[in-house]
Amino acid sequence: MEFFWHEACLAHDTGDGLWELPGRWEWLDEPEPHPENAARLRTFRHALTHGPVATHLTWSAGRFATDEELARVHTAAYLAHIYKACTAGERVSLETNTVVGPGSWDAIRAAAGTALAACEAVRAGRTRLAYALVRPPGHHAQRALADGYCMVNNAALVAETARRAGHRVAVLDWDVHHGNGTQDVFRDSEDVLTVSIHMRHGPWGAHHTQTGGPEESDRANLNVELSLGAGDTAYRRALDELAVPAIRAHGTDFLVCASGFDGSAFDPNGRHNLTAAGYRDIGRRVAALDLPTVLTQEGGYLRGYSALCLHALVEGLVGTAPLLDDPLAYVPDDTRLVDSDLARAATGRAGRGRA
Repeated sequence: MEFFWHEACLAHDTGDGLWELPGRWEWLDEPEPHPENAARLRTFRHALTHGPVATHLTWSAGRFATDEELARVHTAAYLAHIYKACTAGERVSLETNTVVGPGSWDAIRAAAGTALAACEAVRAGRTRLAYALVRPPGHHAQRALADGYCMVNNAALVAETARRAGHRVAVLDWDVHHGNGTQDVFRDSEDVLTVSIHMRHGPWGAHHTQTGGPEESDRANLNVELSLGAGDTAYRRALDELAVPAIRAHGTDFLVCASGFDGSAFDPNGRHNLTAAGYRDIGRRVAALDLPTVLTQEGGYLRGYSALCLHALVEGLVGTAPLLDDPLAYVPDDTRLVDSDLARAATGRAGRGRA
């Protein structure tokens, strides 16, 4: 399995404040680092290069995306707006919790270009599985709106590039938050299937008006909304009963995965209860699809446990036995709402046909 990395991704400085909110509060003794920070990406890489799965991985250099490549999924006016904010000489909030600064434009281009480098390696047959370990994340970025720490939609850019090359593409997103940006980018394109498995959270403002519910599912979009507290069993069943059959029925010959770890039981940005074992099983199911696959890094904000979950996912992808123990998982896997959640997701899409 080939991993792709670019040092410029670390240059995006999101600052500190009240968790994800920039600024200062007089009652707060010590500002907190923004959760989407460079340390999380360094921790992820360290886990993969120092953990026992390291012998199964190779590492390759990423690159910067060009303006033409970025414009495949975003409007020119939007990209100009992002560039202006990044080069203002100070930290700028694009919306409530999405911050850019002087190093952000290079990081954005590096994340997008490194994802494309992974795509190129897979399309050339050099590897079957490629993972773009990048930041800032991308799956909330819409055609002309930044959202949820995301400026350029790396997964959508890979999917669109593969689509233009003649592939029939599916995007599978297991970040704990709805992949609203990817849904927006491909809302008029029936030859790209978008599948998002996420917690029920609804819209959260002017930059995130999508609900993520089954009412937004259609011929080429499947939203699987899981109740708060959903864990390993819910995700396994969502994949086995809905996502994987949809991907196969679509005739997919190229898979893109938006890979987040904020669905873990310990993540401060989610309310789901996945364990490392759950992510290992996600990896196994992706590998079993046996498709040329590019994965892009999305969420995961408790750095240590997210790194363990990433390691477990990769174990599943490359087909090893479990290599690392999980010393933290203890939350019960509550499965009482899974039947109703999956029934709602299936009914929503069935009413609008299948791709």
